Parts: sequence; structure tokens; C-alpha cells
Amino acid sequence: MNTNEDWDEEEIDNVEGAQNDTLYIMHELEVTKGQESMRIDKYLMIRIEGATRNKIQKNIDDNYVLVNNEPIKANYKVRPFDKITIYDHRTPEQTEVVPENIPLNIVYEDDHLMIVNKPAGMVIHPGCGNYSGTLVNGLAYYLQDHDGDIPSLPRVGLVHRIDKDTSGIVVIAKTPEAMVELSKQFKDHTVHRRYIALVWGNFEEDEGTINLHVGRHQRFRKIMATYPDGSSGKEAITHYKILKRYNYVSLLELRLETGRTHQIRVHMQSKGHPLFNDATYGGNRIVKGTVFTKYKQFVENCFKIIPRHALHAKELGFIHPSTKAYMQFNSDLPNDILQAIERWDTYVKGMTDQLKNQLNGE
Repeated sequence: MNTNEDWDEEEIDNVEGAQNDTLYIMHELEVTKGQESMRIDKYLMIRIEGATRNKIQKNIDDNYVLVNNEPIKANYKVRPFDKITIYDHRTPEQTEVVPENIPLNIVYEDDHLMIVNKPAGMVIHPGCGNYSGTLVNGLAYYLQDHDGDIPSLPRVGLVHRIDKDTSGIVVIAKTPEAMVELSKQFKDHTVHRRYIALVWGNFEEDEGTINLHVGRHQRFRKIMATYPDGSSGKEAITHYKILKRYNYVSLLELRLETGRTHQIRVHMQSKGHPLFNDATYGGNRIVKGTVFTKYKQFVENCFKIIPRHALHAKELGFIHPSTKAYMQFNSDLPNDILQAIERWDTYVKGMTDQLKNQLNGE
């Protein structure tokens, strides 16, 4: 199955509505046996990360979405074993290196690498539904302007990735040699990675380690799942420490030994503590707390303050690929997470004051 990161360069010349442009396969999906009946536009939004209903419907209208090799309408309902193919006339090269003048928060830069503080909402790499506005598009523009002799950096510089709605530190290699050396450090699990997260629920312990294999969900391939028996996925290790408790949510420090897709998010879900407002893994509803309307309204207001999962890549440390010196970078928590924390601080303080007044007979 093709994903945003895996291109099949098979050329298709005669898809109806393509106006004889050369088309490339972007995604190939097969509907699973137990899939319930669902409109195809909604189904593709679930299956393809970053895809929007408008963009999917436009592709359908342009006959760029085929089911069992036939064009369909947006109201088509998927059936088990349907084979869905999505095309686009852009080549992989065009998609990956279109320069765009996007402001970048560059924390550090030398001849070998860059450190960028990525905001929440920015996709790392172009893909279906995200052809522009990505970090790579911004890097392509920046490096053409500053380092015209490195036009291929967007293709070799992505050492690691963080999710669209995760904010924080990312390292970019500026040379093939730096790419090889930094990638080896990530593979060998010698890179220091510290995250801050707001998660649902209280913990009995002050710190702990989650060691559960993480791999693609067997049915919903867009998301990840844990496999306690190690029957699928790859080893994934997350260390966590409680920074502050707010009765119904907790502020955590997390350190990664491994770097699997959605590792922190799915590990926290497996413990019954999904990330606050993580729509993919069940954190966008009230997981812990009371049934009172006032509390529900408070949580809804917090969701509005931080309309994404509450996760920030705060620290990154590694050995410089050229100088061999250890380097570590830190980024401040973004305003949305800070404001959510302040809201919970105020809420818990109000509960404590109310309890004191009750005990004192006031």
C-alpha cells in the first residue's frame, strides 16, 4: 500500500477527465473485510493523513479517484475489498521541492545541519492533501536563497519527523554525510529526545516506562496500535515522569528510546491516558472528571484553547556529525499548551479553595 512517503511512479495516460496529462499513483488502498458502509470522501479522510474533504471531493470530481478501476461520485459508499486508487498529475519531484517563502523559526544553523522549531499545524513533508505550506517547502525556498548549491536538501535532509499537530524541535541535515551520521544516531537510539505532554487522568506512580511494540492498526491502517505480545510492530520504549497533577489531567515529561510513528500518543492511550484533545486516540472527549455541566464547559473551553493534541518536542540532543561535539537544543512551550496548563492550574486551585471553605464551615 502506498502512503504519503511511498510513491509508485507508474504512469497512467488515459484516466477519464485527465485531459491526457500524465498521472501518477499517489495512494492505493484496499477496503478491509469488516469495513462498515461509509461515504468514500469520509473514508479517505480517515485513511489518509492530512487529507481534507474539499481536496478529496475535488479529486473525485476530476476523476482522479477510482474504485475497482472505475471513476465514482462523492456519495459512493465503500464496500469490503474495494480497491481504491488515487492519482495526481504532479510528479514526486514536483511535489517535494516546490520552494515557498514560509517563515521558519531557525534555532541553529551551520554548514552541516539546521535546527528548526516547528509550529503545530505545519506538515513536515508534502503529501496527499498537503502539497504546499510544509516545512520542506519552506526549507527549499530558504536554502535556494541562502545556499544555492544545495538544491536537493529537501530530498536528503529529513532525518526524523514529528506529527503535523506536534510542535517543537526538528533537526535537518544539510549534506548527505550529515544525513548518514545523524540517521545512524537515531537508528542506534543514542539521540536525546524529551517531550512535554498534557494527558488525561492521574497516575499512581510518579514515573515509569512503557515497553510495548507499536505498529499499524490491523484494521485502520492510518493509525497505530500497541502489541503487548510482540506479535506485530516494532519495539517501542517510552519513559515518563509526572511534572504536575491536576486531578483529571497530568503534565508529563517523556523521553524516547525509540522513535516509532505516533509512539507517545499510542503508548499513552494504551495506559488509559490519551493526550489531551488527541482526536485520533480518544483524547478529544472527557476521559476523566465529573458529569457536571460546569466541568464539561471548562473542558470544552480548554479544547478551544489548544485545538490539537497537547504534545511538544522540547529537547533534542545528539553528537554533531562533523565536530563530534555533543549538542542539545531546547524550545519553549508554545502559548496554546501554556494557556491550557494555566487554565487547569486555576481550576484545581478553585476546587482546593472550595474544599477548604466547606471544611471550615464557610
